[in-house]
Amino acid sequence: MQKGDIFLRTIDTGTFGLDGGTMFGIIPKPLWVKAYSEPDEMNRIPLAARPLLIRNKDKTILIDTGNGDKYSEKQIAIYNLDLEKSNILNALKSENLSRYDITDVILTHLHFDHCGASTIIVDGKIEPTFPKATYYVQEEHFRWANNPTEKDRGSFNKNDFLPLIENDNLKFTNGNSKFDDFLEFIPLYGHTPAMQSVKITVDEQIYFYAADLFPTSAHLNLPYILAYDNYPLTTLEEKKKILTQAIEENWIIIFEHDVFIKAGKVGKKNGSFYVSEKIDI
Repeated sequence: MQKGDIFLRTIDTGTFGLDGGTMFGIIPKPLWVKAYSEPDEMNRIPLAARPLLIRNKDKTILIDTGNGDKYSEKQIAIYNLDLEKSNILNALKSENLSRYDITDVILTHLHFDHCGASTIIVDGKIEPTFPKATYYVQEEHFRWANNPTEKDRGSFNKNDFLPLIENDNLKFTNGNSKFDDFLEFIPLYGHTPAMQSVKITVDEQIYFYAADLFPTSAHLNLPYILAYDNYPLTTLEEKKKILTQAIEENWIIIFEHDVFIKAGKVGKKNGSFYVSEKIDI
């Protein structure tokens, strides 16, 4: 999608599977099946890993990197991964981009399905996938990822992000801040401390890269909150605030994990939020 001097496109790095009940928290299975998808024989639902590519005359930016391919056979089976598809370098070939063309990588947070492809194995050594890029993550979240709780420890793989520090590729952000004239970081605290969602403004149209605040369009429904979330009541309040603003300002929300809907505008009817218009990015 070209808007003025800025090009936006979601990047397909394949699908993976997570337990449907975990993805929808307290919501009974008959309801989340109707809202999103039937699960497989292991109760996993299909999820996209959908980074966003942004290009202008000066920069080639990625928001998140997907799962990557640094997994054991056991992990591949658990998460139903296709390593060839989840390798973001393969996906970027369709955009005629190599690992040396990316100038900036914005990481919403450091869970493996969002930053797993931030590093790769080259000749037996783990190194940044994009050696010329500066990677950005909230400093508060980085501290959490290095010392997570027993509840969320399994979501972090330090090989995904510590090599970025060791190779001097990582830069910390702090709080709500501007990355560029058209791109703003908005930290959120329900899913994991200081997950930075990204607000992109192009020709007066606002795009909101929601990360795990709204991993799928089904999660626009307020009670549909991940069991992974550390602070679900905080998530609830963040959803209310963002959705109200999205309707008032006609935002387009990008769904990082929805295999059926890439992005959409939001409506509200009888107290419930929904996708009022699907957008292909």
